[in-house]
Amino acid sequence: MLRETGQFLRHLQSERGASAHTIKAYREDLAALADYLADESGASPAPKAITTLDLRGYVSALGEAGFAKASIARRLASVRSFFRYGQREGWAPSNPAAALRNPRKSRHLPQVLSSDEVGALLAAPPADKTFGLRDRAILETLYSAGLRVSELVGLEDGDLDLDEGVARVRGKGRKERLAPIGSFAVEALGAWLSVRQLGPGVERGEGAPVFTNKFGRRLTARSVARLLEKHLAVAGLAGRASPHTLRHSFATHLLDRGADIRSVQELLGHKSLVTTQIYTHVSTANLKAAYEKAHPRAR
Repeated sequence: MLRETGQFLRHLQSERGASAHTIKAYREDLAALADYLADESGASPAPKAITTLDLRGYVSALGEAGFAKASIARRLASVRSFFRYGQREGWAPSNPAAALRNPRKSRHLPQVLSSDEVGALLAAPPADKTFGLRDRAILETLYSAGLRVSELVGLEDGDLDLDEGVARVRGKGRKERLAPIGSFAVEALGAWLSVRQLGPGVERGEGAPVFTNKFGRRLTARSVARLLEKHLAVAGLAGRASPHTLRHSFATHLLDRGADIRSVQELLGHKSLVTTQIYTHVSTANLKAAYEKAHPRAR
């Protein structure tokens, strides 16, 4: 297996232009498989002798050793690529890893803030300072429209229709959607735009960035994360949220109040309903917690 691994790694470097980091990861993954097979059989078998059953044992051993499911999936991906190349070169009659499924990743429920916590956060930016107005508009818009932070910082003046309370949003894959903006967010955006100063070289008009830094240039996603950390601390919620938490909270609060899941899917810009359905689990968990807290026979 050593000779074939060397051929495969040279193929990655010369034909696929893989980085040194990628090649190192493949080398380590394939060496780990060779070591396991050698321990099991007393010798490292030729690739053509490796079976799907051998690989099932390897995956099981990784799980028992405490490897994360993502790490196991990555190792399986390396083995699949190795055998696909072997089939092309003729030293592997089949791909014994093709029949193996990746271990299912456990889905963690997204963290959400309560309505009261969101209210405290939105009130944290000072309303008597220019960048306090900006930060309040940012937080109100993130929560009101359920935007990804990349969608927020990508907003331009031409994307906003404050009279109608909607924004044109460019999501993943540059797919556009219209996102409703609530009255509080509309008011906050209007207050910010009335004091915003654009920097030199930043064109005014429809293409001007809605949210800018102190130099009048487009704000970055990292800057949004930093300002959120500051206002979370002011609201007594330090470490409780990221910009995406406001998106999670938006979806969960809508479902808690009876919104249709298909509507929430559209509002979030999710391609698949499956992605949106995780929020139904959060809502169910919230309902169960409320039940257990209030019902006299729940415990």
